[in-house]
Amino acid sequence: MAIRAEYLGMPLSIDDLDVENLEYFLHCAEHDFHLQACTGCGLLRYPPTTACPWCMNPESRWTRVEGKGAVHSYTEVHHAIQPAFRSHTPYLILLVDLDTQKGKPSEHEALRVAGNLVTPEGALAPPELVRSVGIGTRLRMVFSDVAAGLALPQWTIDETTPQPPGPWRYPQE
Repeated sequence: MAIRAEYLGMPLSIDDLDVENLEYFLHCAEHDFHLQACTGCGLLRYPPTTACPWCMNPESRWTRVEGKGAVHSYTEVHHAIQPAFRSHTPYLILLVDLDTQKGKPSEHEALRVAGNLVTPEGALAPPELVRSVGIGTRLRMVFSDVAAGLALPQWTIDETTPQPPGPWRYPQE
């Protein structure tokens, strides 16, 4: 059951042999965020893998996870190499620390999920929204529908959660 689609004119595919990612994206297509939970140590993991990165147990179960967290790091793209993104610059590629399982298995670890900054409707964020986000900004997951059976997990500002007074941003030239 391979998945093939286009996003902003770019081909996307997930092949049959990529069992873990197929299952992950099937949940995303339902606008439902699930991660693998190890049946041995109980820790969640991302990205989907064939074995637990902490105890090496190959068995897991898919568990619903709340898609909320804070920006851990980001890249602000001003020169898009991919032609499909040129009209959307600047845009953000975010690495978000999920609230779920933060500080496990050690105090400095977190589940970190990548995605773009988007509007609440799932469209790439306009420049004024891009300029408002920095490290520490509180986000929630939304899904951008790409095709039947495929949605990408993305991030938008969580308006229901207090935001830090001034999220840290890289100095602008």
